[in-house]
Amino acid sequence: MGETQLSQAAYDRLRTEYDDLTTRWRVEIAQKIERARELGDLSENGDYQAAKEEQGMKEARIRQLQALLDSAVIADSRTTGTTVGNGSVVSLRYEGDDEAERYLIGSIEERHDDLEVISPGSPLGRALVGRNAGETVEYEAPSGMLKVEIVGVA
Repeated sequence: MGETQLSQAAYDRLRTEYDDLTTRWRVEIAQKIERARELGDLSENGDYQAAKEEQGMKEARIRQLQALLDSAVIADSRTTGTTVGNGSVVSLRYEGDDEAERYLIGSIEERHDDLEVISPGSPLGRALVGRNAGETVEYEAPSGMLKVEIVGVA
């Protein structure tokens, strides 16, 4: 896994989630499993099975968070207000469309306000980063070359 660019706010939020899962949550799930074991036969114990399933899902999330945090690079999200950078919300209008669509430039972990996310490392992301509102950029999509106008940057 390569580096993951995160804003400081997203890094802090993920670190807090990781710390909570590896401390408080692990104690709680161990207690749930112990209580379920006390109910008897584990092969037909729904509480035990549910607790073990929850444990598996949360441990997978812990591993995912650890990998993200280990590869995280705090991205400089300072922009002039018109320049696209990590953490920018951009309004884009595709060639031939009348309506502009809003996207967040950054890691999927940065997602907020139900905005779709464009990775700065994706073909569209690479074409947008460093460009300004009012510019039109081209990028290679699976269906061929596409043009998109940067309507606004926030």
